[in-house]
Amino acid sequence: MKKPRNYRKEYDNYQGTAEQKKNRAARNKGRKTMETAGRVSKGDGNHVNHVVPLSRGGSADASNLSVKKAKDNLSYARTSTGAMKKNSGKA
Repeated sequence: MKKPRNYRKEYDNYQGTAEQKKNRAARNKGRKTMETAGRVSKGDGNHVNHVVPLSRGGSADASNLSVKKAKDNLSYARTSTGAMKKNSGKA
């Protein structure tokens, strides 16, 4: 039998860190910016995409945001560990 997942430990060790709280606030700010502009609304199936990801120094400013359908924003190829596959540059 699998051991039950310890959500408290996950939060304490990862999601509750200062860096993750800052990133979550930036994602929420980006979503709110697009909602205010009328580009997205709750439950519409759209995602707010950061053109330059937050992890690479991107911001939540309107100039760095775009709207994508959920299926398009979540369709990146992944490795067995869940990391995004590197683009080989071949089309």
